Amino acid sequence: MLSLIVAIGNNRMIGSDNDMPWHIPKDLQYFKEVTNGHTIIMGRKTFESIGRPLPNRRNIVLTRQELNIDGVEVIHELNDIFKIVEKYPNDEIFIGGGGNLYEQTISHADRLYITHIDEDFEGDTLFPEFSKSEWKQVSKTKGEKDDKNPYDYYFTVYDRI
Repeated sequence: MLSLIVAIGNNRMIGSDNDMPWHIPKDLQYFKEVTNGHTIIMGRKTFESIGRPLPNRRNIVLTRQELNIDGVEVIHELNDIFKIVEKYPNDEIFIGGGGNLYEQTISHADRLYITHIDEDFEGDTLFPEFSKSEWKQVSKTKGEKDDKNPYDYYFTVYDRI
């Protein structure tokens, strides 16, 4: 199963200068809980913004460059992602960004984990548009802003119809 996991603003913004335009610890905790024990695939820039392999996950980076990073598998072709999904049909394989990778894989995804942040943000990277007619919302949990989480947000899961 191929799943995309992302946090987006009301205007679909997901990034600004290779970083997220917000800091919401509860969303980071959610990301960790959902992806823990699974494979996470990301582009090189996203990996570099994180700065290290994510613990207790199989980390795969898609890049054109030759990289050798401890704890990270490197793939060079988009099609390699689909081969991994096919090879492990009982596993949930996550796409964790960035924008180009979401754009290239959303049409193949089975599930979307979207943290909707109730705010518009400035930035340079948008999550691709997707038709709600192709997706069924299967869960929605409200998170409220507090001292450490400065925006209202919703953890939402969509399955492809």
